[in-house]
Amino acid sequence: MVTVARLRERYQQEVVPQLQRTFGYKNPMQVPKLEKIVVNMGLGEATQNPKMIDSAVLELGRITGQKPVVTKARKSISNFKLRAGMSIGCKVTLRGGQMYEFLDRLVSVALPRVRDFRGVSGKAFDGRGNFALGLREQVIFPEIDYDKVDKMRGLGVIVTTTAKTDEEARELLRLLGMPFRL
Repeated sequence: MVTVARLRERYQQEVVPQLQRTFGYKNPMQVPKLEKIVVNMGLGEATQNPKMIDSAVLELGRITGQKPVVTKARKSISNFKLRAGMSIGCKVTLRGGQMYEFLDRLVSVALPRVRDFRGVSGKAFDGRGNFALGLREQVIFPEIDYDKVDKMRGLGVIVTTTAKTDEEARELLRLLGMPFRL
């Protein structure tokens, strides 16, 4: 038996009809949807200590449920003691069911655990319907064991949608549960 992600079911049952009414779409296929979510962790200090990449890969894999890709530097920058080809971060691209599961965990479990959380800024859209969110520490996710964390690391979450405008994307994410600041 295949289980459908809770958020995907909510998207099909509630969000699509609501967006059709709000923006006047004639066809349900016109309604914007989530395309992918990219979660990345930049590790600038990995130039001095290459072993940091291993722990970051483990943590990001535990958070997303998918094995991260190690990102390499494209150019050498002497001021940062960086050589082309050095490992400087890791990233995961989520699609389909895993994407909906991750977004569900992010908005219902992880974001409420942020200290002094007042909502997510609604200004982080890029003009084409994509949303970027930065998190200061990885321990807000319940999958991470606080005692085994060697260093607090931030991570970036980029939500890519098929929306043409930021208004449509903001409404889509709001209906999916993203807590935007008023």
